[in-house]
Amino acid sequence: METELKDVLDSVIIRFSGELWLKKSWTRRQYEKQLARNLKKTLKHYEIPYSQLVRRHGRFYLKTGSAVEAAQRLARVFGVSSLSPALETSSNIDDLLHKGMFLAGLVLEKGNSFAVRCKRVGDHSYSSADVRRLVGQRVLDELGEKLGLRVDLSSPDVTLGVEVRDDEAFVYSEVIEGVGGMPLGTQPKLVGLFSGGIDSAVACWLVMKRGSPVIPVYFDNSPFTDETTTERALRVAEVLHSWAIGFPRRVYVVQHGENLKQIMETNRKYSCLLCKRMMYRVAERLAERFRAEGIVTGEAIGEQASQTLTNLKVLNDAVKEYPVHRPLLGFDKTETEALARKIGTYKVSSKKAGACTAVPYSPSTKAKLEEVLKAEEKLKVEDMIERSLKSLKVVEI
Repeated sequence: METELKDVLDSVIIRFSGELWLKKSWTRRQYEKQLARNLKKTLKHYEIPYSQLVRRHGRFYLKTGSAVEAAQRLARVFGVSSLSPALETSSNIDDLLHKGMFLAGLVLEKGNSFAVRCKRVGDHSYSSADVRRLVGQRVLDELGEKLGLRVDLSSPDVTLGVEVRDDEAFVYSEVIEGVGGMPLGTQPKLVGLFSGGIDSAVACWLVMKRGSPVIPVYFDNSPFTDETTTERALRVAEVLHSWAIGFPRRVYVVQHGENLKQIMETNRKYSCLLCKRMMYRVAERLAERFRAEGIVTGEAIGEQASQTLTNLKVLNDAVKEYPVHRPLLGFDKTETEALARKIGTYKVSSKKAGACTAVPYSPSTKAKLEEVLKAEEKLKVEDMIERSLKSLKVVEI
């Protein structure tokens, strides 16, 4: 029965994220155009054929013979709130009843309860209530006794949906939840400090959900880490890029080991803070190079010694021109891990990889900025930044 249903569905109703309606009309149109581009790129990437992608008020209607697969793929496009593989028909009440009955025959099983919902836009000779009543009665008359069906408006086993829009109508039985958020590309780019761990991947995903493409920058700390750390980061980046179909699939790798070696020789107590401050400076230069509008990190309050509020203030001091965004600031680890599982990065991020051996035995949790600045006076900071930028390598995912 399921295979037969897939074979006959010919459309997908794509509902916009409700947040788009908070925008003024010009802005909303631009967001919708970006969303359309992202939808088309996703369909092309997965080689899903379609004949039309029609934009209507609050909707896209995709005409495709691969409606179920298309809906599943497009559910991961930011800006989509929900989707329904559907059967298209005309708004003529007889056609609508015929298609509704046809769909009911495919999806209803013995003993099911069901309900009919209807959303209607335009001028018609019938109301939404008429559609619900007529379709429901038709189903009961033709299948009710045979299958032992009953109506349940509060918690039905199957909901038959009808959407009427001017001359067109669509019938469906499934609503697939979308990821929501804003279409990717409607907000400026951000440079992501990307370690491949659980936190940084989730932080990047969260700003992507708000419409900002991420430029992931990975700092290779070898010989203080080994190749397993780099391999993990690249694999996590692959998963993250699957949420950004049509956007560049790159990771920018910075050789940071020599910098870290010099930091270790200078001050072991503040090595993590000095290391991160250097990463922030390099990220700021890359933000300028790539015309990004800021830096995103996976830091959360108290997650590590370097992430106390006092130490975060010390880290912020290293960045002069660009804001540092920390979407996980108030998350606890359980919340972050739950989101990582949802987006698919957890399994790869949690794989064992070589830990950084430069971490001090007793790191400072309340570093004083003046002491950190004094330690940095022994470093050739500008030379270290330039060395990092010259080492930059682009890895295509």
